[in-house]
Amino acid sequence: MTEPKTAQPYLRGYAEILAEVSATGRRLTRNELDERRALGEQAAEDGHSLRSLVRHHLAATRTAWPGTSGALDSVLSAVEQAVDAFAEGYERAQRLAVREEEAARREFIDDLLYGRSDLGRLAERAERFGLVLSRAHAVAVAQGPEAYDDAATVTRRVEAAVITRFGDRRILLATKNGQLICVAPGDQDDVLAYFAKQAHAAADGSRVAIGRPQPGAGGVVHSYEEALSTLELADLLGLDEPVVRAADLLVYPVLTRDRQAMADLVLSALGPLQGARGGAEPLLQTLEVYFESGCNAAETARRLALSVRALTYRLERIHQLTGSNPADPMHRYTLQTAVIGARLLGWPAQEI
Repeated sequence: MTEPKTAQPYLRGYAEILAEVSATGRRLTRNELDERRALGEQAAEDGHSLRSLVRHHLAATRTAWPGTSGALDSVLSAVEQAVDAFAEGYERAQRLAVREEEAARREFIDDLLYGRSDLGRLAERAERFGLVLSRAHAVAVAQGPEAYDDAATVTRRVEAAVITRFGDRRILLATKNGQLICVAPGDQDDVLAYFAKQAHAAADGSRVAIGRPQPGAGGVVHSYEEALSTLELADLLGLDEPVVRAADLLVYPVLTRDRQAMADLVLSALGPLQGARGGAEPLLQTLEVYFESGCNAAETARRLALSVRALTYRLERIHQLTGSNPADPMHRYTLQTAVIGARLLGWPAQEI
């Protein structure tokens, strides 16, 4: 806000109102109140300080006071009405400006994350919101048990923590589709790591995915889409990690690029498990934990709460049904790839 050189344009008619009220004791008319509101709006749009303008109103009241001879209550009531109407108009203009700014910011975020706008125009608008799109950027997406919006407690807490820590490092925080998003320069991984830590700490059951840095004006949307895909992959794979990085899961999109080929592998390598008592799921889980444990039978048994003997029986049953021995390095890769494919495709819960 700037200090006005003169407040006279915004005090137009004020002294005359006080003089008339002092003489008659009347209240302000509707037209007079509307005029005060309009002057308040104009002052806000011109960038002046409300505090300064209220001070000028009080100074004008003091200047006019010796010339008034009416009842004290009438004059003070008129001052109250006039200043209140002026402040109402001022605040109305401020609220409108805030809504317009929020709408512009939301439109920019939508265009940025969906890549719908002309890239040159998008880069120009980005400067207004602190981003330089000629640089590479990376995006982190936080997903919690409940949807996030701009007014959510978690959103405000995380935003305050990140801004306090990093200040104006050209970071953009926003919400989209119930998720909390952080956009940061690609060479500032510490920002995204801290954002992920704060988002996870702020809400139990939350998970954060971090996309890889991508260059250019379209880099943000590419990194954002990668982070979204990583969140989906983490859910499909049943990962426990609260923070997952796209760079660490690059092999999985490769495995599912040819969905039909992966489906054929799953049904060929694991389909016979459906003939087991209890269906395929218990044996599929056994294989999954076995491979995650580095094919260590004792560790696998501990994680599954089984005896080593019971685990050995399950592995032998898998061998009998599929013809592939999980302990044999020649068979292990095929089985492990098929297990990953099964999780990604949702088999056996879903037909493929």
